[in-house]
Amino acid sequence: MFDTITNLPWHPLVVHAVIVLLPLSCLGAVLVALRADWDRLHGFLVVAVSLVAAGASVVAKQSGEQLASRVGVPVEHAAMGPWVVLSAGLLFLGVAALWWLDRQHVEARTTVMRVLAVVNVVLAAAAFTTVVLAGHSGATAVWGPIVQHTTPGTFPVG
Repeated sequence: MFDTITNLPWHPLVVHAVIVLLPLSCLGAVLVALRADWDRLHGFLVVAVSLVAAGASVVAKQSGEQLASRVGVPVEHAAMGPWVVLSAGLLFLGVAALWWLDRQHVEARTTVMRVLAVVNVVLAAAAFTTVVLAGHSGATAVWGPIVQHTTPGTFPVG
């Protein structure tokens, strides 16, 4: 399903959404975990961005599998795909739960909400780590051999 669009593979197109939106979600998750008033003001935006990031991670994984069926499997990179999807999904669930609970208890955060805020910081760290590792392994698989066998200035620019 997610093989090509206008004769280009989906994967390198959609991964850019993941590598931008997931770290933004991680930053937002940490900020709203630290400040309840920020969660009340901006929490919905963090929930929305994390939902799009989680969805994009699913599409990136599926499109990566389609691309791998055409060009071969970069083993290390492919192994990271499920972890990015899992961590993005858990981050979405965590920020959504905290945002929802903050709406229920406007006066102050309960102990459960404080624990959930700490869990969200841990989930954000995990999601950030997985997306960085996946991105690095993917870039290494694609660009490593090219850069290794070329030198700067080989092709004229401009």
